Amino acid sequence: MAFHRKHLRLYLVTDRDLCAKLGLVETVMRAVAGGVTMVQLRDKTATTAQRTELAIALRHALRGTDVPLVINDDIDAAVAADADGAHIGQGDIDPAQARALLGRDKILGLSCESVEMVKAADAALVDYLGLGPVFGTATKADHAQPVGFDGLARMVAASSLPTVAIGGLKSDHIDSVRATNADGMAVVSAICGQSDPCAAARAFACAPSEYAR
Repeated sequence: MAFHRKHLRLYLVTDRDLCAKLGLVETVMRAVAGGVTMVQLRDKTATTAQRTELAIALRHALRGTDVPLVINDDIDAAVAADADGAHIGQGDIDPAQARALLGRDKILGLSCESVEMVKAADAALVDYLGLGPVFGTATKADHAQPVGFDGLARMVAASSLPTVAIGGLKSDHIDSVRATNADGMAVVSAICGQSDPCAAARAFACAPSEYAR
């Protein structure tokens, strides 16, 4: 799937525990029906085989939706499941190695926690940057120091790549994220942790042009 910055507008990061009531695939598909534009499968406790199985189920469910699926910090699972790509952090696999394993036609995202990390990101290897955390969040206990919206704006300004804001974001933050010129926002509990993921996603709804540049 060809990647475009518009895919970052409403970026869903999964959480197995929060998705348990409806099941992960059903939660994701209801969220997509509500307006989610990209999905990251994140499950730090799963094995590669388990992530691969989940990714294959999600890939089949997402077929025909124009919603890319990337796998967090597991290049082997991304390749085995033929996902649209992967997302890595600063302490994960080196971006050059990740790109070599994924191939040129796949999406590769990289988390950045400072302006320095943003400037060091290689646009020849990486397709987009996840910037933050904007706020602290219980869904990622080992997160870095929150940067707030001022820090987010500085990182966006330093980036030549598409950017998505991450970390504790809710629908109330849409205008603040948009003001930083980020291309979109990533959410976890604001959708996965809700009884109606479709309605929760719709709460973030905005015209595509509002985030696309």
